[in-house]
Amino acid sequence: MLNVLVIDESRARAGEICAGLALAGYQVAAILAGAENLTAEVERLQPDIILIDTESPSRDTLEHLAAMNKDMPRPVVIFTQEEGQSMIRDALKAGVSAYVVDGLDSKRIKPVVEVARARFEDTQALRRELDEISQKLSERKLVEKAKGVLMKARGMDEEAAYQAMRKLAMERGQTMAKVARDVIDMARVLL
Repeated sequence: MLNVLVIDESRARAGEICAGLALAGYQVAAILAGAENLTAEVERLQPDIILIDTESPSRDTLEHLAAMNKDMPRPVVIFTQEEGQSMIRDALKAGVSAYVVDGLDSKRIKPVVEVARARFEDTQALRRELDEISQKLSERKLVEKAKGVLMKARGMDEEAAYQAMRKLAMERGQTMAKVARDVIDMARVLL
């Protein structure tokens, strides 16, 4: 059963949301009137998803969402009346998975939450893939730079420099990137 953190400044609306969530098979972790202590509350409550119902998301709310999204990303659904393009873009940049205009209908809660979760999982997978690719590119650049250092300092050709670093990596049980960093560091000291 999914735990949902509900944020709504209206207690009456929050009660309706909780009833809709219960009918959809979700459990309410807590109800907050605002997003001021969002990161601390998410850390304490560990909700699976965050649902915000508001007339218009405030800049403060979006900033709190963005801060929370850096350390503890969660799917976030916003139900609102605000349909401006810049607000929608700002909300998506802050980590919102689903931005639903025209308010909350309890019959739509389950499909909207499921779409938000799927979109969030896809986004997280893309971020992990991007991080891996960025890491590999950084490591590749280090290896290329270290090869250049060895070629210049020892008069080696590119293949010989690569093989020397590969041999050293295998002997030390280290990655090529670690050996490349060591070669570059040593070159700074010695040259």
